[in-house]
Amino acid sequence: MTVTRFAPSPTGNLHIGNIRTAILSWMCARSRGGQFVLRIDDTDRERSEERFVESIRADLGWLGLTPDAAVRQSERTGLYERRFEELRAAGRVYPAYETTQELDLKRKVQLGRGLPPIYDRAALTLTDADRAKFAAEGVQPHWRFKLDPGAIEWDDLIRGHQHFDAATMSDPVIRRADGSWLYMLPSVIDDIDLAITHVVRGEDHVSNTALQIQMFAALGASVPLFAHAALLTGAEGKLSKRLGSLGAEHFREEGIEPQAIVSLLARIGTSDPVEPFADPAPLIAAFDFARFGRAPARFDEGELAQLNARIVHQLDYDAVTDRLPAGIDRAGWEAIRPNLTTIADAADWWHVVEGPIDATVDAEDRDFLAAAHRIAGEIDWSSDPWHALTAALKDATGRKGKPLFLPLRRALTGRDHGPDMAALLPLIGRARALERLSA
Repeated sequence: MTVTRFAPSPTGNLHIGNIRTAILSWMCARSRGGQFVLRIDDTDRERSEERFVESIRADLGWLGLTPDAAVRQSERTGLYERRFEELRAAGRVYPAYETTQELDLKRKVQLGRGLPPIYDRAALTLTDADRAKFAAEGVQPHWRFKLDPGAIEWDDLIRGHQHFDAATMSDPVIRRADGSWLYMLPSVIDDIDLAITHVVRGEDHVSNTALQIQMFAALGASVPLFAHAALLTGAEGKLSKRLGSLGAEHFREEGIEPQAIVSLLARIGTSDPVEPFADPAPLIAAFDFARFGRAPARFDEGELAQLNARIVHQLDYDAVTDRLPAGIDRAGWEAIRPNLTTIADAADWWHVVEGPIDATVDAEDRDFLAAAHRIAGEIDWSSDPWHALTAALKDATGRKGKPLFLPLRRALTGRDHGPDMAALLPLIGRARALERLSA
């Protein structure tokens, strides 16, 4: 069974980049009838906050990305210790004692000599006496994973065949001197324990994947399939700091529907057109990593706003009733819905229905509107008052087209444009219509 995971760190709110990762991971699982796991990567005890854990869960719920299971790394340290000891016994991890300043100096020297700035494995030359001396001085080691020499290769679901040479890479630090874990090893241990089959993440993790593939092998586990999605860019060619920090709360405040975010982020960077899907089922059915390209995926808030309006136009009354102003029934929603860009705009259009409105009409239209007032008092309002009114006015005044319809719309709504008057006039009603035409 396909099992994917989304693994945010609760050191801040979700932003548009990792929201996209969550969507792609969720769709990968759903398209294959699999499971989607939420893994909270809270091993950084100083920066992780419970309020961010709650906001991550709330944002996923708002987006409709319900996980089938959830785990927290802070509750799995015993597992990490056991697997770490296995690697230690096998000689695949080793202690190192260099300070940050010493490592920086080594890198500068290597760069000055035209050499790649990779760790020189000096810690492997230390004797037992050397390590005992550090211990006596109270110096605790950090721990590195020892890479095997040779090629590291895999077939990425998006990027195709990938090739790295372990000789060009530093043995990664997996544990700090204070005993806390860095991202690399616990992530692999979790993927093995949770039977993760597909890992979806940004292309900035490609080199991490090369390192982690050796960790899977060292732990005697099969390697999951990897899909590294191209990074998002903004309209200016790169993802600005502002845009990169935008999260679900911002989009909720802007009146963006979660279906619009899912529709956009599921398709940008693919060969498929971006379309508004109020129901994600068609997106899931068509999901295929083969449709993703390696070029940066362009995220445009303007495109999202347009997509949002098209989503709103699809929403049924029952899906929005709790967010509408009091008094709007199904007929009212269906009348004003085609003119909305966000659901919050419904309040503005409902004010047009209930009034009072401020209408300005041209002097040459006053006699015409007086005739409209008279005829509006005589027609049958029980079926289709708009067409009854305009047909009678056309016969009485000889007006047609814009000279017929625009003065009526202005007098009845105070606007030059808006919802279909055939749907709107019954909502305004006879009494209000006569009052507005008289005014």
